[in-house]
Amino acid sequence: MDLECSRLLPALCAVLVDPRQPVADDTCLEKLLDWFKTVTEGESSLLLLQEHPCLVELLSHVLKLQDLSPGVLSFSLRVAGIFAAQENCFQYLQVGSLLFSQPGGAPGLRLLSAPPFFLSSPAPCPGAVDTIFSLQGDSSLFVASAASQLLVHILALSMRGGAKEQPCLQGDDWPTCAQKIMGHVEESLCSTVTPKVTQALNILTTTFGRCQSPWTEALWVRLSASVACLLERDPIPAAHSLVDLLLCVARSPVFGSSNGSLWEMVAQALSCLGPAHVGPLALGILKLEHCPQALRTQAFQVLLQPLACVLKATVQAPGPLGLLDGMADDAMMVDALLASKSSCAGLLCRTLAHLEELQPLPQRPSPWPQAPLLGAAVTVLRLCDGSATPVSSVGGHLCATLAGCVRVQRAALDFLGMLSQGTSPQELVTQALAVLLECLKSPGSSPTVLKKAFQATLRWLLSSPKTSSCSDLGPHIPQFLRELFLVLQKRLCSPCWEVRDSALEFLTQLSRHWGGEADFRCALLASEVPELAWQLLQDPESYVRASAVTATGQLSSWGLHDPTSPQHAVARQSLLRELLRILSADSEGFPRRAVMQVFTEWLRDGHADVTRDTEQFVATVLQVASRDLDWEVRVQGLELALVFLGQTLGPPHTHCPYAVALPEAAPARPLTEALRALCHVGLFDFAFRALFDCDRPVAQKSCDLLLFLRDKIASYNSLREASPNTDSVEAAPWRWRAHEQTQPQEDQEPEAVLAMLRSLDLEGLQSTLAESSDHVEKSPQSLLQDMLATGGFLQGDEADCY
Repeated sequence: MDLECSRLLPALCAVLVDPRQPVADDTCLEKLLDWFKTVTEGESSLLLLQEHPCLVELLSHVLKLQDLSPGVLSFSLRVAGIFAAQENCFQYLQVGSLLFSQPGGAPGLRLLSAPPFFLSSPAPCPGAVDTIFSLQGDSSLFVASAASQLLVHILALSMRGGAKEQPCLQGDDWPTCAQKIMGHVEESLCSTVTPKVTQALNILTTTFGRCQSPWTEALWVRLSASVACLLERDPIPAAHSLVDLLLCVARSPVFGSSNGSLWEMVAQALSCLGPAHVGPLALGILKLEHCPQALRTQAFQVLLQPLACVLKATVQAPGPLGLLDGMADDAMMVDALLASKSSCAGLLCRTLAHLEELQPLPQRPSPWPQAPLLGAAVTVLRLCDGSATPVSSVGGHLCATLAGCVRVQRAALDFLGMLSQGTSPQELVTQALAVLLECLKSPGSSPTVLKKAFQATLRWLLSSPKTSSCSDLGPHIPQFLRELFLVLQKRLCSPCWEVRDSALEFLTQLSRHWGGEADFRCALLASEVPELAWQLLQDPESYVRASAVTATGQLSSWGLHDPTSPQHAVARQSLLRELLRILSADSEGFPRRAVMQVFTEWLRDGHADVTRDTEQFVATVLQVASRDLDWEVRVQGLELALVFLGQTLGPPHTHCPYAVALPEAAPARPLTEALRALCHVGLFDFAFRALFDCDRPVAQKSCDLLLFLRDKIASYNSLREASPNTDSVEAAPWRWRAHEQTQPQEDQEPEAVLAMLRSLDLEGLQSTLAESSDHVEKSPQSLLQDMLATGGFLQGDEADCY
């Protein structure tokens, strides 16, 4: 602990134990606690207590005060636990009668601060473990959780000392403390009170999750019968905690795949657990790398059961889909689907989410039933939009229950989008695209459903195989695109800005991937979509304007301009002017950021309007961006400058030591000419100003740019040392720092720029900028000063409030 913190600590302890003093919030106490943890890890905890008696006095006063704030009480006890975790400190505090012996206060919390090695010793504190048992039922979740965690620690330490890391199959061989805990767990498992069963299961789950020693196998042998008895109750108590325990035991490396009793219990659980809990268990089993194949088959059937019930209730001929093969009706599953709208929606959403999570895993069931699942997803969406045909009373009930259910629609659309990665029969692909189009057309679709539908449609379109025939996107896609753009036209005119925004994002992504495909270009240009996207550049909502900027920029990159313009070149020029207007005049930051990103892409990709006069384009954009009040716009301006720098001087060097040394390419142009071009566009003026920007990301980006420039210039072997006016070079950075350079310095001489680069300690500045901007304020000294200032213990000039 440094001297200044040692000086401030006594005053802080006095503030904490004084109920009259205002105490900093819980966040400050948490930071202070983290500091104590760091200090005790780096120094002797016993020496800290001996050198700082104020800490011992703090703990002593806390145990006596009755009106102390809960935050300070909790903080002090946790500090006691940090120090008492080391045996010599524990003995030092115990000699001072600070642990377990003080009357009043909060005996339960004091006990929870005790180190497990004390409680698991041969002669633990009388009644200590019994007290922890009672604290498991405390009304405070923090206390109850801490009690369960402490029991697990005590059990593990007891078994480590008594069992010698060997399995103990006989109960008489267990250490006394472990026998007491296991007796309590067994008693709780047999209880008719569900919270007690939950507590016991949670202790076991934590034990098997943390402890990977052989004795845990003996623990399971001892308790598995009691756990199995829970499955015979009606209803099954604490089903969620029971699932967690079974999966935790199954994942434990202590138990091999040959553990028949465990797999039998899991199979029984899959048969008797309710729909709300059997899905997570089935998913967990299918995620395991090693378990009996019969159990995997059973788990997958359980996972598919809700969709099988849906298909059986709605599909005229379910046989070809194959999802119902070998599956009998599950009464509990049907009851859950019919119980209520929330029950039905919850079950279907969980099922779809579980299958979506399982699909990309290497251990997923094989063969994967792609076609049946695709048919089920389409059916669920048709139930939601009311177009499904029921074939039973269950189907009619599902139609009424799921009609317009946004929650299920979103889950089904996510699942349908995921299925685009598989190989499906063309008939089902057509059905999938058709149901997506209907979802996009439906006037009742909510903005969130439409966004999901756009995302799923994009995934299906991008997964369509290219062909070498006259149609470059497959035989069915051109007609679908024509219908899709008609729908997109309407959505771009929606009164809801979220819908307009989602439609523009969809257009951007589709154009980025398919802008060069003839079918796509033909369908797009035959619609009014480009013109509508252009009009949305003036939308009243800034998010929409930003998306319109990105969309029109992408369309322009592919030459997909506003078809109403008589000449495409005119359309390009008018778009460039409009984007410059937005960059200069838009009141919101989102559109301006989008413009800078578009301009950077245009420069990088060689857009026609940029290549016509690149230097003039860059100069205009940098001049506007350098004055922008949004730091992200300025950062993007530096990114554009970096792209121009690379195009002017050549790409960055490879610093990999293992790279094959190739002959260096000739510079794009002579150095002096290149530097004059960089000066002309105002790049150096922008970069040097940004180097001293008050926003750290801007300064970091500028530092990176100047380092790249300096290293690149160093590769010119013909570079001669410049000898400009020394005073002018040394003074220039300070003028930029003080913002005295009010006009761009387009007439800067290359020699002066090079000398300025050499004069700056860019590496040192980069290192400084890499530090957290609040590294000073986060120091322990600053924290102590702030907490003391809250209580008025410091003068104004001593506080470091931030």
